Amino acid sequence: MAEKVIMLGNEAFARGAYEAGCKVSAAYPGTPSTEISENIVQYEEIYSEWSPNEKVAMEVAIGASIIGVRALASMKHVGLNVAADPLFTVSYIGVTGGLVAIIADDPGLYSSQNEQDTRAIARAAKVPVLEPSDSSEAKEFVKFAFDLSEKYDTPVIVRATTRLAHSQGMVELNERIEREDKPYVRDFAKNVMMPGNAKGRHLVVESRENALEKDGCNFSINKVEYQDTSIGFITSGIPYMYVKEAFPEASVLKLGIVNPLPRKLIEEFAAKVDTLYIIEELDPIIEEQVKSWGIKAIGKEVLTVQGEYTANLLRKAIGGEKLSIAHPAQVPNRPPILCPSCPHRSVYSILNRLKIHGAGDIGCYTLGAVAPLSVVDTTVCMGASISTLHGMEKAKGKDYIKNWVALIGDSTFMHTGINSLINMVYNKGTGTVMILDNSTTGMTGHQDHAATGKTLMGEDANAVDIATLCKAVGVNHVYEINAFDTERLEKAIKEATAMDEVAVIITKSPCILLSKAPSKKQYHILPEVCKKCGMCMKPGCPAITKLENGTIAINDTMCNGCGLCEQACKFAAVKPVER
Repeated sequence: MAEKVIMLGNEAFARGAYEAGCKVSAAYPGTPSTEISENIVQYEEIYSEWSPNEKVAMEVAIGASIIGVRALASMKHVGLNVAADPLFTVSYIGVTGGLVAIIADDPGLYSSQNEQDTRAIARAAKVPVLEPSDSSEAKEFVKFAFDLSEKYDTPVIVRATTRLAHSQGMVELNERIEREDKPYVRDFAKNVMMPGNAKGRHLVVESRENALEKDGCNFSINKVEYQDTSIGFITSGIPYMYVKEAFPEASVLKLGIVNPLPRKLIEEFAAKVDTLYIIEELDPIIEEQVKSWGIKAIGKEVLTVQGEYTANLLRKAIGGEKLSIAHPAQVPNRPPILCPSCPHRSVYSILNRLKIHGAGDIGCYTLGAVAPLSVVDTTVCMGASISTLHGMEKAKGKDYIKNWVALIGDSTFMHTGINSLINMVYNKGTGTVMILDNSTTGMTGHQDHAATGKTLMGEDANAVDIATLCKAVGVNHVYEINAFDTERLEKAIKEATAMDEVAVIITKSPCILLSKAPSKKQYHILPEVCKKCGMCMKPGCPAITKLENGTIAINDTMCNGCGLCEQACKFAAVKPVER
């Protein structure tokens, strides 16, 4: 009997790639997809890597596929924007070895800057999409996707969401099926996408779409559950679970393939139910297509295009139930905040004091936007801080941005910040770029990257020297400073922002959570010396609190000994003590 274990959805995706005989996996970490690669690395049969960005990850997987092995790329939904260029083209090229991309959407915006729907991009790229509903299906759908990829000569997307990626379920473990590498045969017309070849391949793609629409009606991953036919639901993914909980007696068509849609199967189901609802989170991708076929259905008229669904939401919107909770939980508001001793807090404290605006980026340092630091004014996407600062300077002139800096982390700089810095130098820009180097990809859970000296597989690697790289692209003024050396850092910021050329300040201080051992010292406040002025509280360290009587105290269970509060105090009321 096969062993059964409880797995997160992301663990199950990794297991599916292993059992399917995948040999190459590439990714860039991004919640909610990060744990896929962190679990794949346990399988020695699969080469796995953190790529500098999602475009590169997709291209690595494409290269492995072209040469004849099964390959996987995984990323979050906004990462697919970065990888869209190769995705749209490999749709025309097709595959040799199976090529699967696992894309994790984020309904509810738990960790993302938008709520986009991967299915819409897949429709435009003409790439089939499978959508599992639980951990067991997560594993099996990846295996199905690899088979589908090779049978129909196409990349295949498996769509996840935050709820699936981070929920647990029972998974049956099977043996890995080793696949012989498919022989590489040079095929100029198929693999070289110049206009003449692409015209021919576009015809192949359209033929493939038609075949998938027809054959998809018989795919085992679609399930029809006929019960009470007075009401029927077409759904997929996690929303299927909500439908079954809210309306257990209803008839349901659970779609495993959501692009292209199995039209005949849908038409047959719709004809057998009196009232048809289409339940899908985010955009009405299924609904719009079904209605375009002349099928009467109810969807976004009663449901939202925003956020996650729940069984209660469906009961209220469709069943008309009035829902109430007798004793709702009194949960205190807890906004996100930088950790105690985070080196970014030191940087933002100085910028705040100097009244400098920050063009921000994606990562932990985005938290510098909120009070009391209130430094970050913009956040668009990975690598955008440098480019937006450059655009401001070109729009308003050099003097306008004397009180602005671009703020970006080391991993994000390696992701897409490098190109932006090159552009800034090449186009004779002016501006100060601050690279907050905490030696990790912090926000997604401390993954390595090209500047840390370690690979995903734990091997030592050449670490990119960020300062040398900045000089190599033409930056003449590069500072490397400990983030907690506030006096030197403030002086550097003043010098750099006064220049009429590009300057880069690199604050080199590791994330406090990288340290396995606690700091040997902590800080406490001498109540007899403290003037209760509150200067030590301005950086917003969560370890420092003001008590009801106005006394300021440091929580010794949270203090990590960075000393920023000691530097802020002008009355020597903050002193270090041995832990």
